[in-house]
Amino acid sequence: MNVQGLNLPIQYLKGVGPKKANLLKKIGIETVKEALYYLPSQYEDRRNKKSIFEIKPGEIITAEGSVVQINEIRTKTNLSIIEAIISDGTGFLKAKWFNQNYLKKILKEKKKLKLFGKVQIDYRGNYLEILNPEYELVEQTLNSQTQEIVPIYRLTEGLSQKQMQSIMQSAVEFAIPYIEEHLPENVIKKLKLPTLKEAIKFVHLPPNNADIKLLNEKTSDFHRRIIFDELFFLQLGILLIKQNRICEKGISFNPEGSLLKKFLENLPFKLTSAQQRVINEILEDMKKTIPMNRLLQGDVGSGKTVVAVAAMLAAIECGYQAALMAPTEILAEQHYLNISSLLKGLPINTLIYTSSYNKHSNLICSGAVNLIIGTHALIQEDIHFKNLGIVVIDEQHRFGVIQRVMLKKKGLNPDTLVMTATPIPRTMALTVYGDLDYSILDELPAGRKPILTKVIEPENKKIIYKMIDEEVSSGGQVYVVYPLIEESEAMDLKSATQGYEGLKKIFPQYKVALIHGKMSAKQREEIMKEFRNGDIHILVATTVIEVGVDVPNATLMIIIHAERFGLAQLHQLRGRVGRGLRPSKCILLPYKLTEEAKLRLRAIVNYSDGFKIAEEDMKIRGPGELFGVKQSGMPDLKVADLIKDQSLLEIARNEAEQLIQEDKNLSLHPKTRASLENFWKGKTEIFMTA
Repeated sequence: MNVQGLNLPIQYLKGVGPKKANLLKKIGIETVKEALYYLPSQYEDRRNKKSIFEIKPGEIITAEGSVVQINEIRTKTNLSIIEAIISDGTGFLKAKWFNQNYLKKILKEKKKLKLFGKVQIDYRGNYLEILNPEYELVEQTLNSQTQEIVPIYRLTEGLSQKQMQSIMQSAVEFAIPYIEEHLPENVIKKLKLPTLKEAIKFVHLPPNNADIKLLNEKTSDFHRRIIFDELFFLQLGILLIKQNRICEKGISFNPEGSLLKKFLENLPFKLTSAQQRVINEILEDMKKTIPMNRLLQGDVGSGKTVVAVAAMLAAIECGYQAALMAPTEILAEQHYLNISSLLKGLPINTLIYTSSYNKHSNLICSGAVNLIIGTHALIQEDIHFKNLGIVVIDEQHRFGVIQRVMLKKKGLNPDTLVMTATPIPRTMALTVYGDLDYSILDELPAGRKPILTKVIEPENKKIIYKMIDEEVSSGGQVYVVYPLIEESEAMDLKSATQGYEGLKKIFPQYKVALIHGKMSAKQREEIMKEFRNGDIHILVATTVIEVGVDVPNATLMIIIHAERFGLAQLHQLRGRVGRGLRPSKCILLPYKLTEEAKLRLRAIVNYSDGFKIAEEDMKIRGPGELFGVKQSGMPDLKVADLIKDQSLLEIARNEAEQLIQEDKNLSLHPKTRASLENFWKGKTEIFMTA
């Protein structure tokens, strides 16, 4: 693509100007190129032309006739209605526009008018009418072909559909001379793709003989060409990151295994065969001179932390430091407590480093500590490691390829292990984590019983109080989880503090405690310790307990305002119970159910398998939000849909792999390389080799 022409600020395009440019900026359009990739959300078929006599109420039609009468009506509330009656000789059709006074100057009697919209009968039952129809003055279109398949765009307030269509038409007409082909010629021929120029023109200005079904499904060859481009450049970038890693020289770890042996002997449980298999995969990877870059997938409670500790011990035994990075301070604290307890009796010096615990960076630099657990504070410029050998990142979908690279730079090509608790369908693994190899913990520890999950309506709250009493009186413990700490009038949520006070009054015979993210780390640690020891019977909490410390005696989880939680979050929360020998329950208490919330709650009740839940979540919310593509350091996908376009993603991956095999640095494909750099917006220094 000719960057100079297509990078013209949209403001300077004919018919735009500063005011409209500001509105377009709100929907992500600042240049002509960004306009080209802002595809229509749907297409209207205006080929259904009928004489007014043939029209029936409820139909979406195109009608044409001469204006026989124009009226302006003012309502009691000062609403302006412009009313035009047209006739084609077979009957009369009324059109009404609300608060569009400028139409008085445009619509004149005897002018020929084309209307498009849904027909109804007016309130008096006298006329067929269309409210706020799309319109065209026929004399304006005599010299050019009328567009009968009309693109419909997502808008922002202040921009009409007609204005948007006009801007997009201008953008395409301006851009056509500047659009250059950037895919390798053999890829276009092999996949029988239309040219980029043809594709851009077709999706914005489809010919009148186009297949409306293919257009609206976004499955025309022209749509597929644009989607393929996006997936191809995404995969090309990810594969080049991976290639760069393979070219790096890393550390070969060959420990005797005495630390790992002692660690495993001290565990109060036996490893699952999946844990054993994955530890072996990781240790084999760590022996290689190429730096390990592995994703560890495992459902809630599958034992990822033990696997991560085993990997870190291999590096520590060889004289290197290990770092674990978590997305939040509370999670870092919980990892610190959990791992410190697992390593009791072993000669390991562990340190926590977050924005709250930040006074001992000298111990990291000197090498006095060999296992450091922290947040993104670990990737700050002033933190230096003596000899970082392995990096473990508790992904939680909040760190991406860019952040991983930043932490890796703290060492001399350390090994990297990324953990994630939400099982990831293959499509997403190829996308957000496409630069990683991956291991799956697909087995839960022996004895884990299924957790009974039920929805209970607010009017039946007494049932929940009875369940709490029964659970605690029989020796169990209870979590009651709220989405907020304090009352929010705007969202009308039951707050944790309010719930805590209420439960203390209802259950004076039991010890009730409150834990949330605004408490000091020390307070939270003390409360969790008391709960784990059985001194607290009912723990009222915000989502700080979503991941981390195990309490085998906690057997009942109650989630208040369950409709406010995401599906993955509900699955994580439910995973806090069912860790002991007693049967466990998870009760969902919703207040205001949207259609989407109903789908989420139905999924969490019906499924316990994390992969199935991840799949359902992708269907409900879409992959961008679910896997944090926007936060991952990846380019935004503007046209591709990672669920719908899975087959195209696989093809794009194969073609990108083949291109790299043939032309490692893309030196033979300068236009492809330039488009790649533009697509990744300056992030290519991470993966482009010299």
